[in-house]
Amino acid sequence: MQRIVILISGRGSNMQALLEARLPAQISAVISNQPDASGLAIATGHGVETEVVSHARFAARADFDAALADAIARREPDLIVLAGFMRILGDRFLERFPGRLINIHPSLLPAFPGVHTHRRALAEGVKIHGCTVHFVTPRLDHGPIIAQAAVPVLQQDTEESLAARVLEQEHVILPQAVRWFIEGRLHVSADRVLIAGAAPVPTSMVSPVPS
Repeated sequence: MQRIVILISGRGSNMQALLEARLPAQISAVISNQPDASGLAIATGHGVETEVVSHARFAARADFDAALADAIARREPDLIVLAGFMRILGDRFLERFPGRLINIHPSLLPAFPGVHTHRRALAEGVKIHGCTVHFVTPRLDHGPIIAQAAVPVLQQDTEESLAARVLEQEHVILPQAVRWFIEGRLHVSADRVLIAGAAPVPTSMVSPVPS
């Protein structure tokens, strides 16, 4: 059975979605860079081992990266999932786990990489927003895209209401992407992810709907 390590920094709702998805894999550990991350208690409640590698203990980012990588490597994972992990990982870290890191990001990449994605989407006036699961590469939020989910941006949306609607879709596509990885259905070719046996999807989404 394949082993998964999940990295979190806060509430861990995407981690919880993975724990509740009944994936055909072992969640070996949940690791956080924040000692007070509420997701740690959720993981413990599911019987999953937890560990804290606090970035605040390290003066240099490279030292934190090395300690985190060591903690992950002890679990010998087949996959590492960044599920709301709010630290940028350096090249040397990524080199230790090539092709084994995926991330969930709250925008339709390559639009709005980085933080405050919902605020920026509203400020730009986009009509469709969403979330992306992608492989992690040295270029921030630009790795090969595995899956995306889109939601309409409503005229009355606030940053909070839009974030909540996107988060619902994050909880759908992240477990699905992880399942595809476990099943060996993901193949990267020329920075594109090909998914064996992927189901057909609707041909379009229009927002707002013409009257």
